[in-house]
Amino acid sequence: MIRCLLRAGICAAAILTGAAAHAQAPLVLARDGFFYVGGKTMSVDGHEFFFGQMYVEERIPAKRTHRTPIIMVHGGSMSGTNYTGTPDGREGWAQYFVRRGYAVYVVDQPGRGRSGFLQAATGPMHSSERDNSAARFITQEKFKLWPQAELHTQWPGNGAPNDPATLQLAESQLPAIEDFRAQQPLNRDALLALLERIGPSVLMTHSQAGAFTWPVADARPDLVAAVVAVEPNGPPFYEVQAVGAPEWFKQGKLALTYGISILPLTYAPAISDPAELRPVLQAEPDGPGLVTCWAQSAPAHQLPNLQKMPVMVLSSEASYHAPYDVCTVKYLRQAGVKPDWIKLAERDIHGNSHMMMVEKNSDQIAGVIGGWLDKKVK
Repeated sequence: MIRCLLRAGICAAAILTGAAAHAQAPLVLARDGFFYVGGKTMSVDGHEFFFGQMYVEERIPAKRTHRTPIIMVHGGSMSGTNYTGTPDGREGWAQYFVRRGYAVYVVDQPGRGRSGFLQAATGPMHSSERDNSAARFITQEKFKLWPQAELHTQWPGNGAPNDPATLQLAESQLPAIEDFRAQQPLNRDALLALLERIGPSVLMTHSQAGAFTWPVADARPDLVAAVVAVEPNGPPFYEVQAVGAPEWFKQGKLALTYGISILPLTYAPAISDPAELRPVLQAEPDGPGLVTCWAQSAPAHQLPNLQKMPVMVLSSEASYHAPYDVCTVKYLRQAGVKPDWIKLAERDIHGNSHMMMVEKNSDQIAGVIGGWLDKKVK
């Protein structure tokens, strides 16, 4: 018993020491709360249920120096906790921007985390395997499934399966609606409801959420002050699978029928069928280690609503997106959008994976985003 208590005391001391190492001045907030937006009802066996509602966590600083809020939307299998902390106990991007005077709204996607789920409306759920993240985020440098994977250095732990940082990320992955096609309209509608409630905002999305970034911004360009697309879902049209050397990449199925989304977008000239975009494969990739991109056949249809706001696409050096974010940027530019493509390696920020917001240098990357927002959003 004494050994157990002593052991517990040592553990407690270690936890406190770790917390002290990351200690910052207390956040001073005018409001710290939550609410729900969106949602529909459906009758099942004579009983009425909600589905599609979205949980929104609200943090408003006492000293608010930026009038435009930031909405933070997580990616696949994750939740809003990607933005509210890191696996090694540091503050996340949510606190970073609150400390710099932004109101921040962090969501759990409909059907994920605290947002509720109704199988009758959206179909079954899918859970991630324990080692789902090892080859993609945590120890990707060991698996080397894409050329840039070996550049990874920023994971905040040793990468072992039972390392505390590994467990924090693995255990944070949540069941999600299995059919991605069913997820997208729910997210679009809930985010539109959030924008209508809080007004013009910066829409910051990561990974999977990129697929419904564009439909939201397209539907309400008056309410999207800027888009920060952190390695958005892609590449355009066809999936790409990273399979390792020597071929590296394998083309998958047609996934984004409207180029950068499965949901309809406002194109000019207007289209009645996404097949009118006539995807064509470029002759060769733009450089070594990159995938061959799909684009529209010329003359390209334009995306006039996405031309009305500043857009950033943010890419890290070692991510599995490093081979194909170029395709998303090229597609946007072909459609008349003028995204600022910020490649972290060109800012001397090296070694990051796709989960850059939880890695060792996450604050440095947030600073890059903050600097861009200072120039683009009043």
